[in-house]
Amino acid sequence: MSAISLAAKCKSGLNSKFCSIIGAQWGDEGKGKLVDILAPKYDYICRFNGGNNAGHTVVVNKKKYPFHLLPCGILYNQCKNLLGNGTVIHIPSLFDELKTLDVDNINYKGRLIISDRAHIVTDMHMFADAKRETGLKGFDKIK
Repeated sequence: MSAISLAAKCKSGLNSKFCSIIGAQWGDEGKGKLVDILAPKYDYICRFNGGNNAGHTVVVNKKKYPFHLLPCGILYNQCKNLLGNGTVIHIPSLFDELKTLDVDNINYKGRLIISDRAHIVTDMHMFADAKRETGLKGFDKIK
């Protein structure tokens, strides 16, 4: 291996213990695709901040997996997956995503960790928020 290719490999983070993929725009920079490319080389895939209002689709063996909450490392047996601090977890949506894995017999038991600092949201929270919003006018209202 040449010194240049060795330096490029080291600079890429593939030989490091940690690699962070962080977006600085609107969330649609392609972070999910990059994490999916790197996931087989790492033991932990962690997600922090954000909720299930966005997502990415991963294709493995011609099968599409739409992820909104789960880290894509859940598809790789060696990966533990963390929904970390600040992640907004809508419980029904999380269960829906897990059902898609169950259909394909993907074993995630013991490999999905939820931080005690993640935010748990249920349908009741969303109903209460929508109800509150209906009474607001002008600048107080979310459009």
